[in-house]
Amino acid sequence: MNPFLFKYLANFLKRNDDPRSIAEALIYPRLLGSSITTSFGMRIQKLIGELFEGFGSTTPGIDIEFQDQLDGSKKYCQLKSGSNTINHDDVETIFGHFQSAINLARTNNLKIGIDDFIVGVVYGDSNQLSTHYRRVNERYPVQVGQGFWHRITGHKPFYFELIDAFGEVALEVDGRTKLEESIAKLASEIEGRS
Repeated sequence: MNPFLFKYLANFLKRNDDPRSIAEALIYPRLLGSSITTSFGMRIQKLIGELFEGFGSTTPGIDIEFQDQLDGSKKYCQLKSGSNTINHDDVETIFGHFQSAINLARTNNLKIGIDDFIVGVVYGDSNQLSTHYRRVNERYPVQVGQGFWHRITGHKPFYFELIDAFGEVALEVDGRTKLEESIAKLASEIEGRS
């Protein structure tokens, strides 16, 4: 984190820049923001593998393979967490991975259509897709949120049931004590530097 922003963020959040306020300003974003979002994105493939056995793939650039419950075809899918999680370079990488898999299928006389290669975006809505995803969608289907999960499970409300299940898991763990310990420890370290 940018050290020039420590006191700014503390004053913005708590209206003072004492060590505890600085500690809270540093910890809250990590707990509630980008850090947890990043770790979720890194673990989503494992989650899908645990929820649906046999969905893994041995094809480079393909995260999972599954039988589409809506059209019955086999899908070769690269997973992404949210609707704004790729950049310009990622688009070219996706195109390259999919084209390599298509070439391999042709070499092995497998009939696989372009629509059988998809990008599965775990959460969000198609109207929230970044321009990078829209560019991918011009060549390969991008399935987002509820539509993505519906194709995997055949159960339209599964996406919202999964969201509810994640919320219920948080109720099983009381993180307030650990949060308070972390803030107090960091505040003490900050105070020691002053």
